[in-house]
Amino acid sequence: MEGDTSSGLRNGTEIDSKIAQTFHNSFVQVQNILDQNRVLINEINQNHESKVPDNLSMNVGLIRELNNTIRRVFDLVSVDSLIEEVPIVELLNEYVQSCDIVTFNTIQLIQ
Repeated sequence: MEGDTSSGLRNGTEIDSKIAQTFHNSFVQVQNILDQNRVLINEINQNHESKVPDNLSMNVGLIRELNNTIRRVFDLVSVDSLIEEVPIVELLNEYVQSCDIVTFNTIQLIQ
């Protein structure tokens, strides 16, 4: 019986661990993109301050790139993307099944 209980607890811990890992991975990716954005914004500002026509026209492409990276950040932090990365329904089903087994074994011992 104890083996079944620890199995159920392990599955719950496994779920927490996978969710935490997914959040961590997303956070690292978001932080890297935000660091990129900082560089892009600085370059855009320098081009703007220079008032040089070629630099100002370069800003069009830089701003597009900035918009794309911002979209990527939104995609990374959206709930839908996090759910897709963690097959949480499968993990929860396994956990519930292991809890059912523990409960069934407990009832059998009581009878």
